[in-house]
Amino acid sequence: MDLALAPETLARWQFGITTVYHFLFVPLTISLAALTAGLETAWVRTGKEKYLRATKFWGKLFLINIALGVVTGIVQEFQFGMNWSDYSRFVGDVFGAPLAFESLIAFFFEATFIGLWIFGWDKLPKGIHCACMWTVSFGTLASTYFILAANSWMQHPVGYRINQASGRAELVDFWRVISQNTTLVVVFHTLTAAFLTGGAFLVGIAAYHLARKKHVPVMRTSLRLGLVTLVVAGLLTAISGDQLAKVMFKQQPMKMAAAEALWETEAPAPFSVFAYGDVDKGHNDVAIELPALLSFLAEGDFSSPVPGINDVNKAEEARYGPGDYRPNIPVAYWGFRWMIGFGMTSFAIGAAGLWLTRKKRWLAPELRTTEDEVPRLAVTKSWELGPKLSGWYWRIALLTTGFPLIANSWGWIFTEMGRQPWAVYGVLRTSSAVSPGTSQTEVLISMTVFTLLYAALAVVEVGLLVKYVKAGPPELTDSDLEPPTRIGGHDRDGDRPMAFSY
Repeated sequence: MDLALAPETLARWQFGITTVYHFLFVPLTISLAALTAGLETAWVRTGKEKYLRATKFWGKLFLINIALGVVTGIVQEFQFGMNWSDYSRFVGDVFGAPLAFESLIAFFFEATFIGLWIFGWDKLPKGIHCACMWTVSFGTLASTYFILAANSWMQHPVGYRINQASGRAELVDFWRVISQNTTLVVVFHTLTAAFLTGGAFLVGIAAYHLARKKHVPVMRTSLRLGLVTLVVAGLLTAISGDQLAKVMFKQQPMKMAAAEALWETEAPAPFSVFAYGDVDKGHNDVAIELPALLSFLAEGDFSSPVPGINDVNKAEEARYGPGDYRPNIPVAYWGFRWMIGFGMTSFAIGAAGLWLTRKKRWLAPELRTTEDEVPRLAVTKSWELGPKLSGWYWRIALLTTGFPLIANSWGWIFTEMGRQPWAVYGVLRTSSAVSPGTSQTEVLISMTVFTLLYAALAVVEVGLLVKYVKAGPPELTDSDLEPPTRIGGHDRDGDRPMAFSY
C-alpha cells in the first residue's frame, strides 16, 4: 500500500484538518467572551450607550463564533473513536479524566449561562445579566484548561502507570496530570495568544468602520480596547512562549532541535533565521543564524549546549529501540517561524496603533473632544478623521484580523507534528494508536466528507460574520435603555405587582 494513502496517514490528515479548523474558533471564543463581559461591565457602571451598543455588537459575533466552535469540537472528539480506537483503549482512563471535567463542569457553565445571557436582556437585572457573561467567560477558561491538560499529558505523560495485565495506562494521580508545569505554561501561552487574536479581531473590524466614518463612538472605544488588548497580550505571548520553549527543551529535545534545524549538538547554539538543507543527509546547505541565542532561549544561558537532531535521534534509538524519531523537519522549522512571525506582526501593528492614536491625534483637531461634549447626532455623523490614521493604517489593521489565526494554526501544527512519531511522547507511537479495523477507503471517505462539510460551514460562518460586521452596532430601543433593575415587586408608581420592575 502506498504510504501516502495508508490509513494512519489519512487518519492523521483528517484529525489535523478537524483540529486546525476547530481551533480557528477557540481563541475568539475565549477572548470575545471576556471582552464582551468587560464592555457590558462598563455599561453597567457608567450607563453610557456606546458600551451597550458595543456589548450587543461584539456579543453577537461571539455567539456566531461559539456556535461553530461547539459543533466542530464535538466532531473532533468523535475522531478518537473513529480512527484512533487503539489510542482511546490504551490511554482512555487517563486522557478521558480531564475531558470529563471539561464536559461536566466547564461546558455546563458555558451552555447554561449563554442561554441566560441571550434571553435575559429584558428579563434579568442588568448586573445579573452581566454576571452571566462573566460566568460564560469563566466556563471558556475552565474548558481551555482541562482540554490543554489532556493535551499536555500527551506531550509529557505523568501521573499514570501501565497495567501489564490489561496493557492499558491507568490514572494514579489526577492532580499531577492537571497541574504539571507543561499544563501551566501551555495554558498561559494559549490564553495570551487567544487574547492576541481577540484584540486583532476588534482592531480590524473597528478599523473597517472608522475608515468609513461610521459608528465612530462605538468603534473608537472598540479600537482602543482592541489595541490595548493586542499589545498586552502580545507581550505576554512572547513571555509565555519563552517559558514554553524552556519546558519543551527539557521534555522534548527533538522538537526544539527540529524547530531550529539544528542537526548537531552545539555550545553555544545559534538561533536560525533561515536554513535550507538535505533532510536525508542531516545537514544544512544554507544557514543564516544569530549566535548563541538558542542557548539562551533553551536554558537562559548564552553558552549552554543544545542537543542536535542527529544526537537526539541516537539517544532515542538507544532508549526506545531502532527507528527514526525525527518529525517532519521542514514543517516543524517553518511552522515555528510562521507562528512567531504572524503573532509578533500583530503585536507590532497594535503598538503602532496605540502610538498613532495617543491623545486623540487620529481625530481632526477641531473635533478632539469627549463624546459627552458633543450631541449624539453630531457624534455619529460629523466626526472626521485626522491625518495620522488616514489610508494605510486602516488597511493594515483590517489585514491583521487574520494574522493571529494563522499564527495559532501553525502553532498547533508545530506542537502536534513536532511530537511525532509519538501519540503519547515516549509511551505510545502514532502507528500503534490508529484504529486497526479502519480501512483506507473508510478513512478517505470520512476525510472527504468532513473536509467538504467544513468548507460549507466556513462559507456560512464567514457569511454571517461579514453580514453582521457590515451592519455594525444595533440601534437601541427603549427596553435596551431601561432594563430591569430587580425581580418581583411593583411598577414605578407602585400601583400593580409586576414580574419584573423597570
